[in-house]
Parts: sequence; C-alpha cells; structure tokens
Amino acid sequence: MADTPAYPVGLRLAGRRVVVIGGGQVAQRRLPALVAAGADVLLVSPSATPSVDAMAATGEIRWERRRYQDGDLADAWYALIATQHRDVNEQASAEAERERVWCVRADDASAATAWTPATGRIEGVTVAVLTGNDPRRSAAVRDAVIEGLRDGTLTAPAHRHKATPGVALVGGGPGDPDLITVRGRRLLAEADVVIADRLGPRDLLDELPPHVEVIDAAKIPYGRFMAQEAINNALIEHARAGKAVVRLKGGDPYVFGRGMEELQALAEAGIACTVVPGISSSISVPGAAGIPVTHRGVAHEFTVVSGHVGPDDPRSLVDWASLAKLTGTLVILMGVDKIGLIAEALVRHGRPAQTPVAVIQEGTTATQRRVDATLATVGETVRAEEIRPPAVIVIGEVVRVGTPDVPTTSA
Repeated sequence: MADTPAYPVGLRLAGRRVVVIGGGQVAQRRLPALVAAGADVLLVSPSATPSVDAMAATGEIRWERRRYQDGDLADAWYALIATQHRDVNEQASAEAERERVWCVRADDASAATAWTPATGRIEGVTVAVLTGNDPRRSAAVRDAVIEGLRDGTLTAPAHRHKATPGVALVGGGPGDPDLITVRGRRLLAEADVVIADRLGPRDLLDELPPHVEVIDAAKIPYGRFMAQEAINNALIEHARAGKAVVRLKGGDPYVFGRGMEELQALAEAGIACTVVPGISSSISVPGAAGIPVTHRGVAHEFTVVSGHVGPDDPRSLVDWASLAKLTGTLVILMGVDKIGLIAEALVRHGRPAQTPVAVIQEGTTATQRRVDATLATVGETVRAEEIRPPAVIVIGEVVRVGTPDVPTTSA
C-alpha cells in the first residue's frame, strides 16, 4: 500500500475541528496554513515552541497544556500527530483510524491516512505537490512552479474569471531585465498591449508572446497633442478596447516618470489602473557601480534631484542654494546636459569644488560605464568622455567610499 499513489484533494476546513498533537517544529510549520484555512484548531501538548505559544496567546489556536489522551480526536475532521514519542503517535493514530479521521503522521508517513503536500499560493492559485516519500523533491517542484507563475515564465491565464481589462503602470527598474519586480514581470506576461519607454528594460520585450502588441511610446503620433497627452490617449484607447495594457516605464513610475499624470488621466476616463513600483535608478545604479548613497559616518541623507533644467532656468523648482549646504549625497537624474551648470551653482553656493562626483552611464546594463571627477572638473569630464544619457550622477563623499573597479553589470 505504501507504493499506491495518494488521491489528491483540497480540504475545506473553515470552522471545522482540527486537532494537532505536539507543539514542536512540525506544528510550528503547519499551524499557520491551518489557521489561514479557517480551521478551529486545538493543540494538545505539554509544551510548545515560542512561535506556537504566541499563536495561542493571540487566540489563533486553542492550547490544552497536557499530554494526549484517548478521545481527543472525537468530532475532529483532520488530525496532525507530531510528538517526539512514537508510542503516543501510535495511540493517537489508532484513535484516528477508529474514528475515521484523516490523519497525518510526522514520524511515519507510511502509517498515516493522509499526506501533507508541499504547498504554495500565488494570485488565488494553490499549488500542491506530492512525490511519495521524497519531500525535498516535492518542495523543489512546488518552488519551480510558484516561481514560474510569479515571474511570468509560466503563464496560466484565468479563463473562468478573466481579469478586468485595464492598465498597469509598471516600473521596469534601472535597465537590467532581472531587476524588474516579479509582479511587474507577471503582468507583462499577461498583457495584450505593452506601451514601453525607451529607458525601460528592452530585453524583456523579446520574451513576450507573438500576439502582444508592443508600442514604442516615443513613436506614438502626437498630432495636435503633447507627447504625454498622446500616451495617455493611447492607454485609454487600448483599455477601452478590452485589452490588458502594461505601461512599461524605466525605474519607478513615480520618480520623474510622470506616472501620476497617467494615473490621473486614466481615473478621469474611468479606466482601472494598477501601479507596480519599480527599483529606482537613483539608488540601484550607484549601488551597481559600487557606491552606497548612505554610509555610516559619511552621509546620513541623500537627495534625488531632476537636472533636466538648469539652475538658472525660471522653470526650475530646485533650491540649489539649500542643496549646496547639505553634507549628504546628492543624486541627479536626467542631468548630463546640465551638469556643468549644476556644478557651478553648487560651488557658488558653498559646496567645495573638490567634492567628488561619479557619473554612471547606462547603469546595471552590460554597457555600464563609470567616470569619476569633482565638482570643479565634472562638466569638462562629461564632455571629454562623451557621456550620453541615460546616466546617474552622484555627488558627495560616498563616491570615495565606493569601489570604482566593481563589475560593470549588476549582480
């Protein structure tokens, strides 16, 4: 009988009596799932781990601090037997057999009437794997399936309850396709239409199924509209056509990404929208180049600034005089063209001219390049080295703390 395959079934235990005998590590691992299933859990054990004790203290389970007694399984629907005493386990197992209670034996699977599968859950899907007497293989198969569903490499569209069409604003991270969030990658795999920025992780687009329409946001015809208005209209048009739309943006949608403008336009049009945060290049790119934006005894704060307009431009909202007085790290995005003017303004307002500066071009990608300078020299250095966007500029003493010869691709 040990070689006979188990019949898989999902138990609905909400409100039903479940008895756990033994309060050790096995109970500690299994109890959270039983509580999540809504079971009325009774623990019978003279002692328990601190985590199990805490579950009893908060009322998630009931705990009778004593040894097992015959009759404890009366009216139970399911039992988990996991004491360190084989004779106690055998007595409880015998009662389960008499009372016809499905019973898991932690010490002897062959003597049990039920087995606990390796289980994982994601987006309303429960994955349960049984491989007989090889629990490690069960866990490995479960992990592979869950990871595939999570990162989008394994797709399973919902047919009975298809997701409502709408838009997802997905932060794609700094450039390396491995640095998108798992939720963002999964939404990409489920998309009908992807409207992508130039600075998004382009390698991910090659993984999309053939039926997915990929639209380069830079090539959307603008006509009488401003560029952002045209993008907003494209998002609305495709969503109203019943499509699942992903707006794939570089970094994070809300860090100089105009994500809120797009969200507001969609809300006004009555379009459902999900925002998926992304890893901002303001932190990740310096890290990939070996520079911590904060470091004990060096920098207790960091400030992220847009450099797309110069310090003397009337459109600038940045208080450069105040920034110059800070001693922490200054991270500038979109500032390659204006870095000379920015450096001059910082020095003019009091930041030392010898303050170190690092410019990281195409950070986290295979073509990442780091160039070091000071505020006094960075303008000329950027011109001489022909630095081009996208590039992240780091100003402050943390540049000296970092390691300039780290690998040029992210880990």
